[in-house]
Amino acid sequence: MKLTALIGAVNESTWEHLKIGFWPAFIFGIIEYFSYGKKIKNFFFAKMVNFYAIPILITLLFYGYTAFMEDNLFLDILIFIISIIVAYLLGYKILMFEKSFLKYKNLAIALIIVEIFAFSLFSYFPPQNFLFLDPLTGTYGIIK
Repeated sequence: MKLTALIGAVNESTWEHLKIGFWPAFIFGIIEYFSYGKKIKNFFFAKMVNFYAIPILITLLFYGYTAFMEDNLFLDILIFIISIIVAYLLGYKILMFEKSFLKYKNLAIALIIVEIFAFSLFSYFPPQNFLFLDPLTGTYGIIK
């Protein structure tokens, strides 16, 4: 098994493209934690929202526009950028929110761990679902 498949795209499926948004955000989240996150009560909840919003927004916007028109590389890149900006704005709002989400810290950490496992393992063991289907090869997961 290719170890790089844990964090890198292994085919042209939607799922593998979502990894390109998740992993840099996660790595940046680690940097943020050690830079300022230890001092902010809502940090983990904000990061969980951030990490989930990116793939959800990308998926909704991508399948939303491709339902009405052909896939367009410019729009794909624009959707990627917009999704990251919106996700980070959501996270920022939660970081600055006066209400404390501290009681959800453990749930947020658990959901982040679930997402890490999903983005790591589904390249090796993909569900037979349209999100995981490589439209170029008609295969799922790592091409052998």
